[in-house]
Amino acid sequence: MAAARRGRGWRWRRCWGAAGAARTGGAPVRREGAPPAGVGCGLGSEGCFPGEQRQRGGRWGFVGARGETVPDALFPAGEEDAGGSARESRYRAACRACGVTPASALLRRTAGPLLSLRHRGLGPRGAKALALSLMVDTSILMLDLSDNWLQGEGAAAIAEMLKENCYISAVDLSDNKLGIEGAKAFSAMLLENTTVVSLQLSGNEFDDHAVKYLADALTANSKVEILDLSYNMFGDKAGEILGTAIAENIGLKELKISWNHFHSQGAAALAKGLGANIYLKVLDVSYNGFGNSGAAALGEALKANNVLEELNVSNNRISVEGALHIAGGLKENKSLKRLNMTRNPMQSEGCCGVLKALQANSGTGIEILDLPDIPVNKELAELCDAVKILFPNLLLRYGGNMKLQRKSQLKAELWTQPKVVGNSKNAVA
Repeated sequence: MAAARRGRGWRWRRCWGAAGAARTGGAPVRREGAPPAGVGCGLGSEGCFPGEQRQRGGRWGFVGARGETVPDALFPAGEEDAGGSARESRYRAACRACGVTPASALLRRTAGPLLSLRHRGLGPRGAKALALSLMVDTSILMLDLSDNWLQGEGAAAIAEMLKENCYISAVDLSDNKLGIEGAKAFSAMLLENTTVVSLQLSGNEFDDHAVKYLADALTANSKVEILDLSYNMFGDKAGEILGTAIAENIGLKELKISWNHFHSQGAAALAKGLGANIYLKVLDVSYNGFGNSGAAALGEALKANNVLEELNVSNNRISVEGALHIAGGLKENKSLKRLNMTRNPMQSEGCCGVLKALQANSGTGIEILDLPDIPVNKELAELCDAVKILFPNLLLRYGGNMKLQRKSQLKAELWTQPKVVGNSKNAVA
């Protein structure tokens, strides 16, 4: 029977029945066609996905090409019993069908909305087995599969599952070598899924060829609010494409694209997109190569943008010139609450320019300002004190030679410990 189910006479059809009617708000929905490519658990194109899944009285069965009903091991008897036993049975059956060993962490898992299987070495076939078991699961709301070497094949299985599962809202697939195929799969998923609001895709070897798929999803999807694309291989071409997508996106609130390869041209395009966006509140572009030209574009974006609240531009080769460009934006910006400029060669002159911009903007919203850890001269020290008097609730952090401010402190402490001015309770590690 199992061999027959894998034959080419089986079709990928799903009937939702009453449950489908409730989900879609109308009549039951039926989908027909061949099973998605690369989602066959190593058993061919049809693989372990059944012909038709039909719910009858809380039980799932399968219908072949000739209409006969065949029970399937992937959804065994007992599924109608709520709780972890049914989930475990589904998962064990899926693992048998896909020829993989069940993950012990999942079998030992206690009830709760989070399913975390980090660093478990699931691989593509393990991901397919898990995807099968989660297809009809209603209790898992957050899924963490980071560092499992899923590759594009495993990503396709998870993406297909997320097209059907309408309960999972947070997904972490960081460090899984998804590549272009993974980008394609998740782009297609985001065009259909309306429940995922947080998506972590850092460290997946996405490059300038993969970015067009992600950009299409960013443009069309308005439900994802948190997106992490850090630690990838995006360059200037990707910056231009992402910049356009950011400008058109109407749902994203937090975007992390640190540790990529955005330089002057790509950085300018990203900043231009930021200037046009009216939804994004948190942007992390740290550890790129924005340089002074990118900083100049950011300065112009800050003049136009009145929504962004947090900006991290640390370690971006921003010198005095670039710092002064950002300062120009700070003179007019009213919304920014936190700015991180650490690890940039701004020198005291650049730091002074930023502080003078705050002095000139009585309506600034800055609450936390992180400046580079540089030796502090007398002018900068006095300016820091003046800004602190003007904005008593401001948490101002800078470092370097503190002898001018704290003569009684030990020399070792003076050179290694950053100074915190303001309410230390608001400090962020």
